[in-house]
Amino acid sequence: MSAPAETPGRDTPRGGLLTRLGRVNPVFWLLIALLGIIVILSPNFLEPFGYMNFLRRAAPIAILAAGQVFVLTSGGFDLSQGAVVTLTVIGSSILLGANPDATAFVIAAMLAAGVTVGVVNGLVVAKLKVPSIIATLGMMITLGGIALTWSGGAPRGYLPDTFRFFGRFMFKDVPLVTILPVAVLVMIAVCAALWWIMHRTNFGKLLHAVGDNPRSALLAGVPVTKVRVGAFVLSSVSAVIAGILLGGFAGVSTDVGIGMELQAITAAVIGGARLLGGHGAVGASVAGALVLQALFTVLNMLGLPKPLRDVVQGLILISAVAVATWRRRRSGED
Repeated sequence: MSAPAETPGRDTPRGGLLTRLGRVNPVFWLLIALLGIIVILSPNFLEPFGYMNFLRRAAPIAILAAGQVFVLTSGGFDLSQGAVVTLTVIGSSILLGANPDATAFVIAAMLAAGVTVGVVNGLVVAKLKVPSIIATLGMMITLGGIALTWSGGAPRGYLPDTFRFFGRFMFKDVPLVTILPVAVLVMIAVCAALWWIMHRTNFGKLLHAVGDNPRSALLAGVPVTKVRVGAFVLSSVSAVIAGILLGGFAGVSTDVGIGMELQAITAAVIGGARLLGGHGAVGASVAGALVLQALFTVLNMLGLPKPLRDVVQGLILISAVAVATWRRRRSGED
């Protein structure tokens, strides 16, 4: 007697659902878990002001991570992001001179400066064959020196309301969410644009090819130099935009960008980006930034000291490097 045929309507969909859930990037499950902890510790987080303020605070690091992942995917690092943020805030305050009518010009000038920094970083890495970690470290020191020299080592100038609009203003009486910070809209727009570039254009495909094996990509006709320069430009421009938001949040500061490049790298790594290149996703990197912000929020709620953030961030980076190295060796052996 033959065994009865399996009923495809029962087991197949269930298995398919479990398979699809298993393919979801773990960063999204981690984000849900951390947000759940925040809600337990502070039920007011579910109010519009609670979660919108969370997104507003996370916007700069999310934009930085979305830009940083382009460089990581190409097989490099951009350690100059934080210095670009600082230079954007200080440079904008000095150039504006408390003149609100100059806001558009100053923002355009800062974006142009970001493009210039990205081009220089990319050319030094691609043409001079300088390791990106050294090239961007040098750029970080250079930009930091320029910012401090320009400002005299202390905050100077003033950011008018027309500039701070992007970081501070909130639309009120918005249906469903009640309030909507401009910073959140900027984050959505910038990250959506970067997602489209990474995952819906030929540039994104070439970027992954360069990061996976630059020599093979070059032999296949990929314009490696242009791709790497493009990745650094997007990273620097994202840093300028993040600097504009941070200037709007807290005004002028000479140390506003310190350590932000490491937060961006950590966020991208949490999202699954490979530190050795060849794999990265904008959406997952943004989720990684939200995870990092949620983790810091939980630590603050628990009353743990701020230096513990650096400990956690360092452990994440060390673990990511170890896992990435192990995976590469395993794939090489297989």
